[in-house]
Amino acid sequence: MLSITAAVCVSSAYAAEPVVKTGIEVLRDRGFRGLIGKRVGLVTNPSGVDSKLNSTIDILYNAPGVELVALYGPEHGVRGDMYAGDKVADARDEATGLPVYSIYGATRKPTKEMLQGIDVMVYDIQDVGVRSYTFISSLGLVMEACAELGIEVMVLDRPNPLGGNKIEGCVVEPGFFSFVSQYEIPYIYGLTVGELAVMINEEGMNRGQKGNQEPAKCDLTVIPMKGWTRDMLYEDTGLPWVLPSPNIPFKDTPMYYAAAGICGELYGFMNIGIGYTLPFQVFGATWLDPDLLKARLDSYGLPGISFRTIWYKPFSGSQKGQLVKGLQYFFTDYENARVTDTQFYVMQAVAELYPDKKAFEIISGYGLFDKVCGTDYVRTEFQKRYKHADIKEHWRKDEEAFRTLSQRYHIY
Repeated sequence: MLSITAAVCVSSAYAAEPVVKTGIEVLRDRGFRGLIGKRVGLVTNPSGVDSKLNSTIDILYNAPGVELVALYGPEHGVRGDMYAGDKVADARDEATGLPVYSIYGATRKPTKEMLQGIDVMVYDIQDVGVRSYTFISSLGLVMEACAELGIEVMVLDRPNPLGGNKIEGCVVEPGFFSFVSQYEIPYIYGLTVGELAVMINEEGMNRGQKGNQEPAKCDLTVIPMKGWTRDMLYEDTGLPWVLPSPNIPFKDTPMYYAAAGICGELYGFMNIGIGYTLPFQVFGATWLDPDLLKARLDSYGLPGISFRTIWYKPFSGSQKGQLVKGLQYFFTDYENARVTDTQFYVMQAVAELYPDKKAFEIISGYGLFDKVCGTDYVRTEFQKRYKHADIKEHWRKDEEAFRTLSQRYHIY
């Protein structure tokens, strides 16, 4: 009897309608107003779908009065057939026959030739709410290119899976703007992609990498969601999660990406689950004692996070087939957890337990670490004593000012 009841509950849960309508569905409900009679370009990837998993590509291609003429592929491509870091080539979409222009290959900013004949550029990609995730950088460069040519931009809004209240990390500092830190925003910025687009436009953030040049401001429209509130995590929306990139497979992976992704730039230090079934949700190494590491991290009394020991063998990468020992972690009280601090406390604990395994001393180079941090202060200060306390103030120094600024751009 219990099993039957459980089955009914599960079935009902899956049958429930989503409580959030994304921008593409709102646009459709409005009869595609703003696109009718115009030649349309679309920046998207597999995460650009409605609640029934229909692709935005196909929705716009078949929309009456809408002339979809070109697709633009960011990292991973419009159909998700490129792995992380792989260059995306110009091609033709097999399903529609439309040209696909790469904005993650020879150029990351659409060229004048790519945009020829476009009246309005639509952007529809699921964001993860973390500054180093490159799709928002692509968005800014598309906005910049369209501003220069007088092309309208329409952003179809989607939920921030980290919610609309969590803000963590310092803003990007001069000298550290890059494709993984394109804007002067915190590492976790607490805005939807539509809200962020408006902020980029109104605050002139598209001049971040270009010194004192005038910022490029485009003719921007955001199609808002219906039903989304700032306290929602993705699981609260009722929407299906379609992985926006290969290593963000689950609706809660963005939290773990924010908690481990910076540490993951220290190649050769810790395995963070890339090449295993738990990307960003583990910290491990072949030389670790998981019980010792768990005890040390537990002793810190970190709010809202719990650790368990784990042993696993990655199926790809440099540690393929080797037994990795470490910890899996969970956010038990996300609202009160300091998500990004997690990786720094892990690095501290390892340094205390294994003085010969300190993060910056066992790697051959620190890769993109400074770039994703948006500063070199974190690295230079942390490696002196390997204490989170030494970077805490700097990492948090811009959060409240940004919280105040960002409220001007809240749509929800």
